[in-house]
Amino acid sequence: MFPEDKIYVAGHRGMVGSAIVRELKRQGYTNIITRSHAELDLTNQLAVNAFFEVERPDYVFLAAAKVGGIIANSKSPADFMYENMMLEMNVINAAWRNDVKKLEFLGSSCIYPRMAPQPMPESCLLTSSLESTNEAYALAKISGLKYCEYLNRQYGTDFISVMPTNLYGPNDNYHPEHSHVLPALIRRFHEAKINGVSSVTCWGDGSPLREFLYVDDLANLCVFLMNNYSGNETVNAGTGKELSIKDLTELVAKVVGFEGEIKWDTSRPNGTPRKLLDVSKATALGWTYSTELADGIRLAYQDFLNNPMRAER
Repeated sequence: MFPEDKIYVAGHRGMVGSAIVRELKRQGYTNIITRSHAELDLTNQLAVNAFFEVERPDYVFLAAAKVGGIIANSKSPADFMYENMMLEMNVINAAWRNDVKKLEFLGSSCIYPRMAPQPMPESCLLTSSLESTNEAYALAKISGLKYCEYLNRQYGTDFISVMPTNLYGPNDNYHPEHSHVLPALIRRFHEAKINGVSSVTCWGDGSPLREFLYVDDLANLCVFLMNNYSGNETVNAGTGKELSIKDLTELVAKVVGFEGEIKWDTSRPNGTPRKLLDVSKATALGWTYSTELADGIRLAYQDFLNNPMRAER
């Protein structure tokens, strides 16, 4: 990409999209176009096609998605499948029809099988069954990356995909029911601290192992891949490091300053037992993460404190 190329970031108000915009600006890209949901409903095919025909972007980062945690995915699987399938198919198809030079599709590590080999290589995709609690979202993301692959094969496009591990950082979603584990813990421990609550109860038994990537590190990788990678196989985005949910809760409590007791509700689901990405491909391409987890949580908590309205989303 050249600094003056027209770059469309879909989903620029979300955590990932806003981080990509920040990274593009940091690297000197000056012709970034965005649209809010009110300005452009990506599930509306006619509206998406009209936007691409008028704007004719050179490059597209597809970071828009309907996302949520275990509760949201379990309660509304049809909504997660429909909205994600519609928006990604519309954008990818319009990019192809309007001769976009390159598109990058953002997925999720939940595309990999529940009992995938650990760490999970890109090649384990579709080798066994998915985790049931987020199957609908995973199927939608798999469809998006496969559509990119099929367009490359059939029409010679240069559409790539990147699959991030669990993300956190500025502009995260802290909704009490619809957020992911790390932002949910930040909110719960913060509220417990300011309300003088003596204990916080977390879901499951704390045993699942998870990997976390600071969102600005992901954005750096996204721009790096747009400039340095072409291929049909997706690229994993992570740190290659993991910790238990129990250790994560203790780390978040320490950063937030909650000194009460942490309890566990074992009647609640744990989710996938282990999710660690094999990041050897990104490493071989010349990229690695830079933000350690404790530092990233401190930055995320400061962002939460600076933007109290985010807790209401």
